Amino acid sequence: MWFILKRKLYHRMVFQQARLYTNRSYIHYPGKDLLRSLTVGKLLEQAAETYKNRPALISKSQNQTLTFQEVLIQADKLAAGFRSVGLHPGDRIGIWAPNLIEWYITDMACARGGYILVNFNPAFQPKEIRPLINSVQLSAIVCPHKFKSQDYYKHLVEICPELPDCPRGKLQSKATPTLKSVIITSEENLKGAFQYNEIASLASQSEINKIQEYQQFIDPDQVCHMQFTSGTTGIPKAPVQSHFQRVNNSYFVGKRNELDIKHHVICVQVPFFHVFGTVATIGGSLNFGTTLVLPASSFNPDKSLDAIRDEKCSIIYGTPTMYVDVINRQKMRNENINPEIAVSGGAPCSPHLFHQMKRVLKLKKVKSIYGLSETTCVIFQSMSDDDEYHSTATVGHIGDHLEAKVVDAEGKIVPKGTPGELLIRGYLTTLGYYNNEEKTKELMGPDGWLHTGDQFVLEDNGYGKIVGRLKDVIIRGGENIFPKEIEDILNTHPNILESQVVGVPHERLGEEVCAVLRVKDKHSMNLHDIVSYCKGKIAQFKIPSRLEIVDMFPKTASGKVQKFKIVHHLKNNNK
Repeated sequence: MWFILKRKLYHRMVFQQARLYTNRSYIHYPGKDLLRSLTVGKLLEQAAETYKNRPALISKSQNQTLTFQEVLIQADKLAAGFRSVGLHPGDRIGIWAPNLIEWYITDMACARGGYILVNFNPAFQPKEIRPLINSVQLSAIVCPHKFKSQDYYKHLVEICPELPDCPRGKLQSKATPTLKSVIITSEENLKGAFQYNEIASLASQSEINKIQEYQQFIDPDQVCHMQFTSGTTGIPKAPVQSHFQRVNNSYFVGKRNELDIKHHVICVQVPFFHVFGTVATIGGSLNFGTTLVLPASSFNPDKSLDAIRDEKCSIIYGTPTMYVDVINRQKMRNENINPEIAVSGGAPCSPHLFHQMKRVLKLKKVKSIYGLSETTCVIFQSMSDDDEYHSTATVGHIGDHLEAKVVDAEGKIVPKGTPGELLIRGYLTTLGYYNNEEKTKELMGPDGWLHTGDQFVLEDNGYGKIVGRLKDVIIRGGENIFPKEIEDILNTHPNILESQVVGVPHERLGEEVCAVLRVKDKHSMNLHDIVSYCKGKIAQFKIPSRLEIVDMFPKTASGKVQKFKIVHHLKNNNK
């Protein structure tokens, strides 16, 4: 009798342990397609062979169109030209420019020539870019002469006063000792700088042939790209990516975006310098022969609508803020457009905004992507057959060949449906922050798990939700408050365009909840309006007790709101 009872207790314990194990916030998703050992340069070569005279890139502001074959030809010429001015495989070449054809070709030239592309935010000022140039030991930089209020050449002279007096390609500056060549995409003759078109014309056919022959010697595991973090939390760092990571992540992203179903034309609102642009957009196009349309050199909602209409774009890429602006313009213009899919990334998108996108832009589907610069690009993403809930209320399903887990403050895996920090392991995790071992160790442990810093909820079926950034959590009177929950409520208010919720110091509670809003024209709101609207929708302690109305949020050029700047501004206003 005791034996039978003991056996029943044992089986119950095993069942409970098994249940506990299956309920843990851990998933491994192998996917169906194999990873490919391929370089970005070979991927371009395959695209040129497969899609030949199909348009690869249409730049509306430059009134130019390039086919896939033309992209390959121009990339090889530029790669060979880089060699003629003293650049060598492994050298870091920076691109400091808005969305131009020259940006795309420079990227491809770096891949074909074995150079390492380094993306710079086109809005960076001299004091911001100088330490970044030195941090990655840049050899050359490609940029326009001017764009909008930016005078890039003047900025470079400010950084390197020796530039006008040095022979081209032989810059010697105390401020940036590794930088030797400045390459200007404009037509002007500027002292100490090469012209972009001149570089491309320097290469002989034999030098171009050498670039083509060199492809067999580039290892897919070699570094090809350094992508500075967006700076939403402070000083940017430079995660390092390999050819293998870019090729494979862009393939899986493209497939989830249904680029393999037919020939799509994409309205590209996102900047190339961000991973959404470099990996998901350019890489996805190379994998599936997609045509990219640049409506303008930088985001402009009217130009986006023009491009969607004139080029019959079937897919739109953008950040949530971009979609807010495009929706408002479309309500006024009521253009006859019929895009099929809109993909939102770069920042969390509220379910309310997704519904507005579908209704106003007449979309069949909306898709979410979630990732980091440190994970090549995308980790979670919508599937092609997602229902309304999964396509609008989650950030999608875990990507192919990836592991994910959600842990508490002690590093223990939490039950599914419980918030915690999201950790990722797989082929796409960065090779490390360049020349920054300390920050790399903070990011990833020896077990290979990468800390995203995001509060996340993993559901039973492999889908996930962002609760917020760990650093953004508001602790009010001992209660943990996640800003995104409140933002999603505020964004449903008919007079609110965008909301950001932050914590500001409070003498008794530690922090109080502050709602910072962009509102529609000619509408005014006060704290009483906000409190009344939130009552009954969220707990009383989560309802904002302070309100700020702003015209614009401080953002990175990729559209991410810099909450730390909002908090800094509010703290200063309290003094």
